[in-house]
Amino acid sequence: MISFRPIGYVVGMLMLALAASMLLPLLIDLIDNNTADAAAFGISALITGLSGGLLFLGCSDGRSLGLTIRQTFLLTVACWLMLPIFGALPFWIGPDAISYTDAFFEAMSGLTTTGATIYPDLDILSRGVHLWRALMQWMGGVGVIVFALAFLPMLKVGGMQLFRSEAFDTFGKILPRAAEIAGSISSIYLTLTLVCAIIYGWAGMDLFEAVVHAMTTVSTGGFASENASFGAFGAPAEYIATVFMILASLPFVRYVQLVAGSPAPLLRDSQIRSFLLVLASAVLLLTAWQVFANGQTGELAFRKALFNATSIMTGTGYASADYSAWGSFSVTVFFLIGLVGGCAGSTCCSVKIFRYQLLFSALVTQIKQLHHPAGVFRPRYEGRAVEEDVISSVMAFFVMFVLSLSGFTAILGLMGLDTVTALSGAATALANVGPGLGPEIGPASTFAGLPDQAKWVLATAMLVGRLELLSVYVLFTAAFWRG
Repeated sequence: MISFRPIGYVVGMLMLALAASMLLPLLIDLIDNNTADAAAFGISALITGLSGGLLFLGCSDGRSLGLTIRQTFLLTVACWLMLPIFGALPFWIGPDAISYTDAFFEAMSGLTTTGATIYPDLDILSRGVHLWRALMQWMGGVGVIVFALAFLPMLKVGGMQLFRSEAFDTFGKILPRAAEIAGSISSIYLTLTLVCAIIYGWAGMDLFEAVVHAMTTVSTGGFASENASFGAFGAPAEYIATVFMILASLPFVRYVQLVAGSPAPLLRDSQIRSFLLVLASAVLLLTAWQVFANGQTGELAFRKALFNATSIMTGTGYASADYSAWGSFSVTVFFLIGLVGGCAGSTCCSVKIFRYQLLFSALVTQIKQLHHPAGVFRPRYEGRAVEEDVISSVMAFFVMFVLSLSGFTAILGLMGLDTVTALSGAATALANVGPGLGPEIGPASTFAGLPDQAKWVLATAMLVGRLELLSVYVLFTAAFWRG
């Protein structure tokens, strides 16, 4: 029988932190005399704080209990489900009067750092609402890193056990080690955010814009405070954002090692080299297409290609141009790189580079085996032989990703969405990228016009994608509950 007390204890604690964070946008709205928005945050903080406090106190005896693997699966899903449920309250209660469906979609998109939005006019939102959207993404970003480094290696999800030693070997010590990892990562995460905000200010953003966009850049979340997204800020800001999106897409454990005086792992990491190579190739292709097919000038073509390709590949979801109007080749490139992602142990989303590396290594090994049936070959990663369970886990992830993408696309199609909207919507939600393709959910549009049922499906896809698929699907197996 699974004990839910340790799970309730941690979830209650996180809900209390969520309630406390609502006080920041409340303060901003009070300063701006937006009393209606401030009241919405106050009521939301009260509801969330009371609910979290009761859960925390009711499960306080779970503090001394350890977490089994099954409890850890439940904990990860419960956290990413409960926080959006309560994080949606300020949107729902506030004066903008959106439905709870839209509010939950926005909150899930924020906390999973997807970046898809239902707000058609960002310019009318209060500064408190903008700050809350940014805060959710910023909290979700650091949560993703801790989840990837502390929990996934132990849970053996999607090949993440490959990084167990780098993630401080969490088995059997989940909560204490997660706290240690969170402390190391949070200081680096906060430093990157502060530096990004300072440089944004130097580039011309006011203090509030700089802070909000720094939080959504470093979290690779992509919520902007302007309808034109980064198209409103010009060249310096686009180049700065590109640098910090790339930095946020690298393994944060490498930054921990760098701060500890070991820069070599950062320089030798094959994930980083492969990520930069794929990104550079996409930028060159898109720049050439813009210059020769669309007649753009060199610097402008390069900047737009660099910024938007980095934004989509890292899953940030900013846009500085409507790249869906660049032509079918560009649209195809953007769709494909959105399914690549960044490095494991970063704020990035999607499939992630290391899985493609392992898949390629396994394919090469299989080809060698066909040529030399008597030979003994094993896939290798960074010069090391890869265990069979890692390869099996990666293959299972790819199969489930394709099946999930197909399933969500089919469901959206049954709801009346056209093929492009259904496919790109499912892909952008499952990969936590942000904008889709087509006139309805493309980079120049929002998800506001979709049916409510489609928004719930897409919110589910965001959750499944953010938790690496199998962490969610395992809960629906009979063996999980019998064990």
